[in-house]
Amino acid sequence: MSHSVKAFAPATVSNIACGFDVLGFAVEGPGDEVIVETRETPGIEILEITGDEGRLPKDAERNTAGVAVRELLDLHGRSNGVSIKIHKKMPLSSGLGSSAASAVAAAAATAALLDLEVDRETLLRCALEGERVACGSAHPDNATPALYGGFVLIRPGEPHDVVELPVPPTLTCALVRPHVEVQTRAARTALGDQVPLSAAVQQWGNLAALIAGLFRGDLELISRSLHDSIAEQKRAHLVPGFPEAQAAALNAGALGCSLSGSGPSIFALCDGTARAEQVADSMVAAVSDLGLGVDRLVSSVGARGVRVLR
Repeated sequence: MSHSVKAFAPATVSNIACGFDVLGFAVEGPGDEVIVETRETPGIEILEITGDEGRLPKDAERNTAGVAVRELLDLHGRSNGVSIKIHKKMPLSSGLGSSAASAVAAAAATAALLDLEVDRETLLRCALEGERVACGSAHPDNATPALYGGFVLIRPGEPHDVVELPVPPTLTCALVRPHVEVQTRAARTALGDQVPLSAAVQQWGNLAALIAGLFRGDLELISRSLHDSIAEQKRAHLVPGFPEAQAAALNAGALGCSLSGSGPSIFALCDGTARAEQVADSMVAAVSDLGLGVDRLVSSVGARGVRVLR
């Protein structure tokens, strides 16, 4: 058994327009790093959190990483003492799966620390308990790609069926983040609990066509499918600059553009890195013209998932 293990889990884009709560992919670059260590006394202790400006709870029962570790220990009937250090390497409330990345990294690192025989389905279950504490619901569309990597479809239900989807080789993501925050709990509340039948049918059709487009490598079909009939219209007002950035992305040749998760990050799928760079520049200009600060990222679609770095 190791005395200290470090793990890194990547940022993720979820929903992918028409795939609310069931689609997500990992991106390159930002993510969360978690270091877990053994300690002599039983229980879970969060020693340190960096990159959060002191905003996240160090109470393990209220922290996504602490809850994920507790769930893992409970499932194995273990009472080991575990200390946790969390290094946030992406913004909070950004729509890039920050809470999910911490939970996934903590669960994976703890499994390695204690030499537990754990499959990915079990790690996902633990991470989703962390998501439940952080966001109010155990939605799997960030935690799953953070764990598995790639581009994934998650069928709701118990157990979750995780389908790893093919990605056309030139498919690239342009991401911009206006310097505002959107709380996931508030964004989910804004959705309500009723959907018009016509909107649901349109969403089902787009989701099915997007999956078909990925399997066929058909970028034109993918482009026609990247429309959200349910969540986007109810959340757009929470993200200043979203309509302008979306219009700029489409005018610059993006295949499609929508909110990443609940926002404020905005993603656009593009054919090739050069096009994605142009699209990212156009979205940055549109948001900056409104007087908002903004970050940008261009990434392949479906980066590697959690990595244990002993």
